[in-house]
Amino acid sequence: MSPASPSSFSDPQRFAKVTVVGAGNVGATTAQLLLTKNSADVVLIDAAEGLAAGKALDLMHMRASEQFGPRVTGSSSYEAAQDSDIVVITAGVARKPGMTREELINVNAGIVASVLTHALAVAPQAVYILVTNPLDVMTNLAARLTKLPDERLMGMGGVLDSARFVHAISLATGAQPADINAMVIGAHGEAMVPLTSLATVSGQPLASVLERPKQQIAQIVEATVQGGAAVVELLKTSSAFYAPASAITRMVQAILNGEDALLPVCAHLRGQYGLDNLYMGVPARLGSGGISHIVELPLSQDEHQLLTAAAKTILTQVHQAAVAFKP
Repeated sequence: MSPASPSSFSDPQRFAKVTVVGAGNVGATTAQLLLTKNSADVVLIDAAEGLAAGKALDLMHMRASEQFGPRVTGSSSYEAAQDSDIVVITAGVARKPGMTREELINVNAGIVASVLTHALAVAPQAVYILVTNPLDVMTNLAARLTKLPDERLMGMGGVLDSARFVHAISLATGAQPADINAMVIGAHGEAMVPLTSLATVSGQPLASVLERPKQQIAQIVEATVQGGAAVVELLKTSSAFYAPASAITRMVQAILNGEDALLPVCAHLRGQYGLDNLYMGVPARLGSGGISHIVELPLSQDEHQLLTAAAKTILTQVHQAAVAFKP
């Protein structure tokens, strides 16, 4: 093995600090991507004793071969998250057989509330990214529990759903993902809204490059909406983690690099799209400090109706969760 270059292991610069709460598949893969992309020092936190520390040590054993500069530590204590720049919350349970959606919401709401209480005590100025499902409900509850400013609280779903949308378009057209511009807004789930009217392939409207536009667009939308479920069906015992971790990493990089990138994130609406006082997936500019502003795209009438319907679904679930959950 060739020796590591000095720049890989010395510390001429201070890396940003990102804490990932939850050292399961999504959290650990997020840590791996942030490290190998030289994006940030990472703190993995998990309530299971030894889990975060063990995965952190395993990741550090990659450092020589992968030649990355940042470091990762693992702990069950939130003290390790002191002064983090970004906190990503992936902790939570997956829906089990026989468990209702309401039961899942109540269990994960308790977990998210506990995480936020501990994390805010040591990282009050961090940007917080919610990943725990149901993502839109958890982000709305987080807003009510913490009173974090709009720019420093968001949910992840739209970036992941948009990646699945691009993949479905790529399969239907044969185009490379880099040549496809497509976005999903709305809820992270069956109420998502793939923006087919604005999707383009090599600069051309999606419908114009398809042989049977109406039929194929319907198939593309279905594949997008069912993308996560398709992974679960194949894996049997777990859910997606590579693509979710990639989506989280994309958001973190946009913030740390001050990119002002246009990304669909679960953000606080204050009248945009005719909706108010609600966190849901919308296009937003993401850069230093978090969200700078929400961008209002020209939606078709059908897309706007679907977005409004998604908002009603989220509000109903948030209300149910707020009634049942007592922090």
